[in-house]
Amino acid sequence: MLSNDVLRSVRYMLDLSDAKLVEIAALTGFQAEVDDVRAYLKKDDEEGYRHCDNAMFAHFLDGLVIFRRGKDDSRPAPEVSWPVSNNTVLKKLRVAFELKDEDMHAILTSVEFDISKPELSALFRKEGQKNFRRCGDQLLRNFLKGLTLRVRG
Repeated sequence: MLSNDVLRSVRYMLDLSDAKLVEIAALTGFQAEVDDVRAYLKKDDEEGYRHCDNAMFAHFLDGLVIFRRGKDDSRPAPEVSWPVSNNTVLKKLRVAFELKDEDMHAILTSVEFDISKPELSALFRKEGQKNFRRCGDQLLRNFLKGLTLRVRG
């Protein structure tokens, strides 16, 4: 799934301004410009659209965790890494919104996306592990839709 789509979804879900998205990315030390963020948020057929690069997207996701949960000064900040896969997006959203397996399953069920608990847990395994499963665009899109319904009511 495109990083721009995830940015738009999270922005809508939390009702964030463009400047707030820049602040969230800055929580991890990344400097972005409001004009860049506006270009990322445009639809791909609009004039001025730009693809959100991996660095910005990775920093935004890590910043979202800090924004939602606060910074833990007793631990060193995790290293920001990219490229960002759908599995990584799912993991970061799970941490940011403090979701348990039951919550994730309920979110997906609320948008009529059926997935078994073992299939769901396979999405959070380390890549290379024998039960690892890649998160598809459809699953991530439905998860974002369900999470938005949960957050916005």
